[in-house]
Amino acid sequence: MEPENKNNVAMETSTVIMENGEEIVKVNKPQMPNGTHQSYLNGPDQIIPADSYTSCEPGGYVKLRMQPRGLAAEPPISIPGLLSRTAARYPDATALASKRNGQWEKITYKQYQERVRTIAKGFLKLGLERYHSVGIIGFNSEEWYIADLAAIHAGGYAAGIYTTNSPEACYHCLETSRANICAVQDKKQLEKILSVRSRLKHLKAIIQWEGSVDTSIPGVYSWDQVMKLGVEEPDTQLNNILKAMAVNECCTLVYTSGTVGQPKAVMLSHDNLTWDAFSIGERVRDLNPTLDRLVSFLPLSHVAAQVVDIYTTLSNAVPVYFAQPDALKGSLVETLKEVRPTRFLAVPRVWEKMHEKIMAVGASSGSVRRCIVTWAKDKGTKHHEARINGAFSAGMRGLPLDFTTLEMLRYWRDGSSCGYKMARSLIFSKVRDQLGLDCCDTFVTAAAPLSPDIKKFFMSLDIPIVDAFGMSETAGAHTLSIYPKFKLDSSGEILDGTETKFGGAVSPNGPGEIMMRGRHVMMGYLNEEEKTRATLDEDGWLHSGDVGRVDNNNLLYITGRIKELLITAGGENVAPVLIEQTVQAQLPHVGYAVLVGDRRKFLSILLTLKANVDPQTGDPLDDLETETRKWVASLGSNARTISEIVSTKDPAVHKVIEEGLARANKQAISNAQKVQKFAILPADFSMNTGELGPTLKIKRNVVYDKYKDIIENFYKE
Repeated sequence: MEPENKNNVAMETSTVIMENGEEIVKVNKPQMPNGTHQSYLNGPDQIIPADSYTSCEPGGYVKLRMQPRGLAAEPPISIPGLLSRTAARYPDATALASKRNGQWEKITYKQYQERVRTIAKGFLKLGLERYHSVGIIGFNSEEWYIADLAAIHAGGYAAGIYTTNSPEACYHCLETSRANICAVQDKKQLEKILSVRSRLKHLKAIIQWEGSVDTSIPGVYSWDQVMKLGVEEPDTQLNNILKAMAVNECCTLVYTSGTVGQPKAVMLSHDNLTWDAFSIGERVRDLNPTLDRLVSFLPLSHVAAQVVDIYTTLSNAVPVYFAQPDALKGSLVETLKEVRPTRFLAVPRVWEKMHEKIMAVGASSGSVRRCIVTWAKDKGTKHHEARINGAFSAGMRGLPLDFTTLEMLRYWRDGSSCGYKMARSLIFSKVRDQLGLDCCDTFVTAAAPLSPDIKKFFMSLDIPIVDAFGMSETAGAHTLSIYPKFKLDSSGEILDGTETKFGGAVSPNGPGEIMMRGRHVMMGYLNEEEKTRATLDEDGWLHSGDVGRVDNNNLLYITGRIKELLITAGGENVAPVLIEQTVQAQLPHVGYAVLVGDRRKFLSILLTLKANVDPQTGDPLDDLETETRKWVASLGSNARTISEIVSTKDPAVHKVIEEGLARANKQAISNAQKVQKFAILPADFSMNTGELGPTLKIKRNVVYDKYKDIIENFYKE
């Protein structure tokens, strides 16, 4: 029972104990073309024997949940081993590209590895100890990537910190991870760390990689200084650490969002990350170092960006282009137009902003053009619905599985294929060009639910968005759909080599609490034994806290989150997201909708109106966004700001919102799930003001606390 050889390299055999009853299974180990092991600078990757699938201790080891066949049988590889393998196979391929002074500066995989090793030696010279961390805080960049991999090479942990974190939040991450070094982007982030430095017992050095660096401050170094230290340092210590490294030990800490209590440090092993990246690559297929390219812009301290932007690209030698720091404030599309990525992962708010931009352009178009666009969208929808139903893949490969011969003839007689091609030429290609997605083959949304209506809108414009679902605790992805095997309301197809079951479900397919198991599931929470046991049970199942089900096509559907579930005073369970999305669909100028009603007699909803954003800080302004202002004016209101609408309880705006809620309530499955009251909040949400997390997901507890007086007013007799 030997695993499949997924790599086109020579093989040798080593023996490890895998999860296969009591059997000892042979594992084939890749050998590089020059005769050296995949980790040619540190000898074979090794698995240290362990008694458990979990560990919360620094320096702990875990059993790997390998299988005798399939994707879960893929030979494990460490992160240094992965970098070595890719650099050996594709030494001259572009690895990373950064735009400096208006020009793209690129480094190859060979240079990437050399710089990682140099910085790793610099870290060791500065005092990085085994199983201590390097905290990294800054926007996505070459230095972020190198610091991350260098920390791992040097035997420490890479620990990303969100750029929006307060000094106290930074302190928590650095202290709990026993950080010896903190790498910061600029003076702004440096000042945060300096303000809490005196309390950081393990911190020895701070490295600033951008801007003018005040190296007169004790313990503060520039990036160039650390590079110089690394160049001067011999390889001996680094190579000895690499030789002792195991694939089943922790290499990365990912901090949870901390919506309830302090953020927990998720311990991810080498195998967690490299196997999940491998599994994603197998699902996507055909990733090509020559043809593919990716734009990195989502926060790298989030696990989704790490496993895709750093490790899936590294596993497949795909070049990464870094967006500008203000990407989420408006510059992203310009970068996309320059780079023209072939794969694109975004969070829902990014897709929603694109949707708003397209709608605004459409509203200003003439009536003839609007008619053409409507016709094209109809052709796009029918084309993709046919593909989803199993019709055709590249050209005419087949027809929907439920088509009869007569329906087949009607399908082609009606010119669906020809009409789609014409629509693609007239409309779709231009929309893709304007978004910088004209070369893109894979469009993915992750980190939070995206409304099926918005997915259908993009699909009608020839941009079929598929879903990925996962957690920090699953090293990123547990599901990922690939077009055309997806559904608009699903959360992705479960990855091969993983296991899923549903806690408390009557049927094995759910609904129930989604529970996951596999090589991607975390080791544990650092130094948090009790919380680890509450999340990972004795059989190794990760309890997600999400409620869902799976269909016969292995597509996962998430129907709610246990902690977000509202239980009304009458005892009815209400999943808020679906109701919120329905309200937003009826009221497109509403920015965010937050349902209220836990242990209350009825449901109410908090609404924000879309506002302009300060281009420097990203904070929402009082001024209404242009399209929202036009909408308000069309209602007969003179209001130009949110405060005007809130202070006057603008009758025209309130009337339209009431009508929209009435339409949404018609779709409710019961009277208890109808919204009875609403309030317009005095400001839109943002990361800086605390209502949104780094992936722009709503922090419900923050919203409930911030607007508790408004909520209480809903329920006054």
